[in-house]
Amino acid sequence: MARLRDYKALSFDVYGTLIDWESGMLHGLRPLTDRLNREISDDAVLEMHARHESRAQAATPGRRYSDILATVYRRCAEELGLVVGWEECEAYGQSVPHWPAFADSFDALAYLKRHYRMIVLSNVDNRSFAGSAEKLGIAWDGVFTAEDIGSYKPSPRNFDYLLDGVGRMGIDARELLHTAESMFHDHVPARANGLDNAWIYRRHAKHGFGATMDPGKLAETTFRFHSLKEMAEAHESDHSR
Repeated sequence: MARLRDYKALSFDVYGTLIDWESGMLHGLRPLTDRLNREISDDAVLEMHARHESRAQAATPGRRYSDILATVYRRCAEELGLVVGWEECEAYGQSVPHWPAFADSFDALAYLKRHYRMIVLSNVDNRSFAGSAEKLGIAWDGVFTAEDIGSYKPSPRNFDYLLDGVGRMGIDARELLHTAESMFHDHVPARANGLDNAWIYRRHAKHGFGATMDPGKLAETTFRFHSLKEMAEAHESDHSR
């Protein structure tokens, strides 16, 4: 049975796992949803966002995430029957650094940093991540973004890039634990690449997949926690599961 203390490095998805991207998205889309003359649920907004984001990332994998988000904003407006200018779309694209961190991220990361090499594998651009990194508080040992890689998760290219990067650090794939919330973006492709994984199941009390696409089938998980704090506490007590 695997133990958290068996690993030398953690690779992290950031948005949805460490940064509360759903709250950030809902706030950033309020200029659209506030203009509607009908009710629309948060989950419906997030699912709409997920559809347009996934399509844009697949169609233009070389574009920066901030530019992807600007297009997503325009596509959401069109779906809602609203007209927007490109300046408004761009403002949403630049909103990522303002998205809040989950309340437990800062302290849990500080604890885990004392025990692991800490690596980012994120679907954002470097400028957006730099703004978020200030909220997370640790010095990362490696930062691999979609802008660096030229594709977006769940593409296997992103995980190939990750494994090449950690290999240069002297870390074997068996010593790496991929830590994420999204089944679609992270756990399905991570398992396909032979990685052990920790599911930080932030949406455990909610229905559906929110801002991520339905993966169709849940991936097997090595560990499962409801928060990063819970993972850190499991490491501290060595009651990993």
